[in-house]
Amino acid sequence: MPEILLHYIWEHCLWADFPQQTTDGQPIEIISVGEHNRDAGPDYSHARVRIGGREWVGNIELHIHSSEWYKHNHHLDRAYDTVILHVVRDADKQVFNSRGEAIPQCALQYPNGQDYLTGLLTDAMRMDSATSRIGCAQQLLEDPGLLTDGWRQHLLRKRLDCKRASIERLLTITQGSWEHAFYISLARNFGFHTNSVPFEELAIATPLSALRKHRDNLFQLTAMLLGQSGLPINDEQMAREYAFLRTKFGLTPIDGSLWKLGRIRPQNSPERRIRQFANLLHRSEFLFSKVIELQDIDSLVELFAQESFGRASIDILLINTVIPYRYAYALRSAAGDGQSAMLLMEQIAAEDNTVIRQWRMLGQQISTAADSQALLHLYQNYCQHHECVNCDVGYRIFFEQRLPQ
Repeated sequence: MPEILLHYIWEHCLWADFPQQTTDGQPIEIISVGEHNRDAGPDYSHARVRIGGREWVGNIELHIHSSEWYKHNHHLDRAYDTVILHVVRDADKQVFNSRGEAIPQCALQYPNGQDYLTGLLTDAMRMDSATSRIGCAQQLLEDPGLLTDGWRQHLLRKRLDCKRASIERLLTITQGSWEHAFYISLARNFGFHTNSVPFEELAIATPLSALRKHRDNLFQLTAMLLGQSGLPINDEQMAREYAFLRTKFGLTPIDGSLWKLGRIRPQNSPERRIRQFANLLHRSEFLFSKVIELQDIDSLVELFAQESFGRASIDILLINTVIPYRYAYALRSAAGDGQSAMLLMEQIAAEDNTVIRQWRMLGQQISTAADSQALLHLYQNYCQHHECVNCDVGYRIFFEQRLPQ
């Protein structure tokens, strides 16, 4: 049973004629199924349920098997501490949040006729806009093995090749300076998609050479970067320090209106991210050189570790900046074929976003960043553009499966 069908059953209240209870026997009244969340985090937000007579308001997470809670590392992610009910088809394991608290579970009861469920699946696939862009969705549901490990490896290399092309263009702009190019790319990815453009503009407007001259002084580094961001500086002493540094280096701040400030969690605010970036530059000189020298994933994680900067954020930097640069450098310097960079991807947890969830609903096993990066490339460069004829899965469906026996 694909997870997309369980979502459909939950969202359309097809369980309504069946009594529901937790795995330890407490009655459940589902007052509101919540709002479907297509971004990272629990599947449904603002849900309301009554468990054993007590009403709860919070988030709902759905899985086919309870044990998938651990496969997806939800027990380590504080974003899932707000889950009030874990809805599953098969309650094969008790689950706990990052605080060690048990999460109530419901093995959902619903009409279970095979013909009925097959009809529901067709409706669910039709209504899910993201999955509907995957032209072979039905075939993959029937045979997930159509998407082979070999094709995934090819897609991962293609994705890294695309990122290498961007790095090569940036190296041209920085006159071949790997350190400077890495600094700009790292800054961009500190914006974490929402503020990637202004963060990149900030790095371009603030020369690495100027930052290096004050690397030993975190206060000055922070003042320079905050001042260059165009955001208001509320600390009077820091504002004076930036005025001095601006004159010293002939700096011009970027337009502060570029920053997106609405609907951002406090831990992701631009000012907080800029302070974290300044702290990283303060602690580590010649970052690019260290990124190339360090060989194991734990050392790379430690390089970027700092207070209030979680592992998930570090993984994003490793996936989008560190590993692509290691890959590009290996190919440029004839130090290898980039295979070691690809192996590092296999040591990082898979990303969790709307696209990856769609692939999981189609029965795809996605455990590492190597998996998620490959499938993101497949979706963005083949599925969305209907390039089925150039896809290995499409070839297998169109040709191999139609060959006479």
